Amino acid sequence: MPIDPDSVRKALAGVRYPGYSRDIVTFGLVKGLDVSPDGKVSVGLAVTTADPEVPRKLYADIEGALGALGVRNPEIAITVTVPKTGPAAPAAKAPADAGVGSVRHIVAVASGKGGVGKSTFAVNLACALARSLTEAGRPGRVGLMDCDIYGPSVPLMMGVAGRPMIEGEVLLPPDNFGVKVISMGLLVDESAPVIWRGPMVMKTISQFATNVRWGELDVLLIDLPPGTGDAQLSIVQTMALSGAVVVTTPQTAAVTVALRGAAMFGKVNVPVLGVAENMSYLETADGGRQHVFGQGGGLKVAEALDTELLGEVPLDPAVRMGGDHGIPVVISHPDGNAARVFRSVALALLRKLNATAG
Repeated sequence: MPIDPDSVRKALAGVRYPGYSRDIVTFGLVKGLDVSPDGKVSVGLAVTTADPEVPRKLYADIEGALGALGVRNPEIAITVTVPKTGPAAPAAKAPADAGVGSVRHIVAVASGKGGVGKSTFAVNLACALARSLTEAGRPGRVGLMDCDIYGPSVPLMMGVAGRPMIEGEVLLPPDNFGVKVISMGLLVDESAPVIWRGPMVMKTISQFATNVRWGELDVLLIDLPPGTGDAQLSIVQTMALSGAVVVTTPQTAAVTVALRGAAMFGKVNVPVLGVAENMSYLETADGGRQHVFGQGGGLKVAEALDTELLGEVPLDPAVRMGGDHGIPVVISHPDGNAARVFRSVALALLRKLNATAG
């Protein structure tokens, strides 16, 4: 196998940053890569850490990854910047059987603003993925992590309630419609407000990733909170995302904010796998379509991001009723137009993920 920049970068993508599930390439740490005509490989990294073990571990892991590729005596330069705040306290070690280590693909479902139906979309997409994988002989291979700490709505829409069971320090996510679910809504009383600052929010989300027994999943969807603040950025930086799906509605205001939100993924090298347009049209009794919120916004976002428009979900009362009653429309009305769109989006997403993995 020839040694070229692409093969070297692919090898480096197998090196994870110590303590994180994300690799050094998608983390954006590789600042220089050169392969000379005689096969000499030089790699430059820039890291920010106060832990002297981090650069040593990275050096050894990079050397091992390149050695497996057939590279001998690579030149590895790691520039270390020590943060002014000093080293962070070490995190508690997660149980060996917990976390996202056995998850094949982690996909963020994001929107730049609230009110576009992102959580409704995530719930129905998760159920559509579960059905598609079950039909392919892979049941129980979908998870949904609700990271909207302040306004968790996923438990209601998924029809799950009550505290998750605990084994030792590990949460066992409840399962409904073939989807494993974890949410702050399962951990606090329904009427209790969550009045937390950023560090507490991030600690909870970290526990969702490390102290939940997700098991072997094909896809774990992460329902991100709306916006592009510290919480969202930290999530996409610390989880090994296969990509993101951006949800918007057709109107210009939503399109503008969706593009701004999607820019976050570009900054952390997370590919946008596609755009979904929600509340696209209202279908009339005679089969016509009323574009209540305008038309073409999802396509504009997809074209601007150079990605695919995965689907246009109609404004269907059955979608709202399904969410209110805890039976997503993919389950309650599987033959309706909305359910068909969600299944189509699920199949398109699986196709793109499998192509990426291949």
